[in-house]
Amino acid sequence: MQMYSEADVDTACLADCQITVLGYGSQGRAHALNLVDSGFDVVVGLRSSGASWAKAKADGLNVKEPNEAVKGAAIVVFLTPDMVQKELYASVVDDIDKGATLLFAHGFAIHYKQVQPRADLNVALIAPKGPGGLVRRQYKEGRGVPCLVAVHQDATGDALKIALAYAAGIGGARAGVIATTFAEETETDLFGEQAVLCGGVTEMIVAGFETLVEAGYQPEVAYYEVMHELKLIVDLLHEGGLKKMHKFISDTAAWGDMTSGPLVIDATSRAAMKDILKNIQDGTFARNWIAESDAGMPNFKRSMQADLDHPIEKVGADLRARMDWLDD
Repeated sequence: MQMYSEADVDTACLADCQITVLGYGSQGRAHALNLVDSGFDVVVGLRSSGASWAKAKADGLNVKEPNEAVKGAAIVVFLTPDMVQKELYASVVDDIDKGATLLFAHGFAIHYKQVQPRADLNVALIAPKGPGGLVRRQYKEGRGVPCLVAVHQDATGDALKIALAYAAGIGGARAGVIATTFAEETETDLFGEQAVLCGGVTEMIVAGFETLVEAGYQPEVAYYEVMHELKLIVDLLHEGGLKKMHKFISDTAAWGDMTSGPLVIDATSRAAMKDILKNIQDGTFARNWIAESDAGMPNFKRSMQADLDHPIEKVGADLRARMDWLDD
């Protein structure tokens, strides 16, 4: 493993250089504000007709239409949704200077060839391992969120140096920047989301809720057990791995963990995970997702609505309304 820290970074390479951030969602806002606070020259590229334009202006940032924003930029950062990046790149590429660096926070568009950059451009990746809100909060507290760095195309010979300087600008070098590839970052990120962090966890929560309710237990009690208390366990895992979790849960809970966990995540579950990973690696997932997006996302919208209509959401909303501190 190659990990870079602040001692390995020379931010002078970005002195007097314009950094253009395209997009102002969770990551876009965090990156732009952190970079400004680090002393860099930042321009945010947004459509003036979009809601984010006023938000970025209110944050005191220099905001321009995308084509104007990329002109003269040493780094152009694509922080829009994956499915938007192909069209966005095509619309601004002619205005990007020769030898500039295209930077991504996720490798999907490059790895699956949705964006095929000009040969004279650097193409690099700085992927924070956390959502934008956390990237901003950690930076403001003098800390940082760990990042991954990769170089897909090194047209100028200093793509890695530039990417690491950018990582320092958003606070990532404070926590460490691990070298990877676009393929590894993309495939592991998608797998984590689908098999564990989002798909796996949410399906397990809903299944647990349904099991308890079908057995006659109160929905509110079921919600607390399988949804609300999950944060307590995740925090322990995040702070100290399995060791800390086992230290701070009861022996009864630990015994249940070790004896019942393998019954839930068994050979069938592991085989499904391998199938998920295979579909990511061979491009099946990407092709299906791109086709779904191109069709207007009918299945996506239907599935999302089904999630929102599930009883666990009604019960959860009612219970959370009694805990106003959650809004903090």
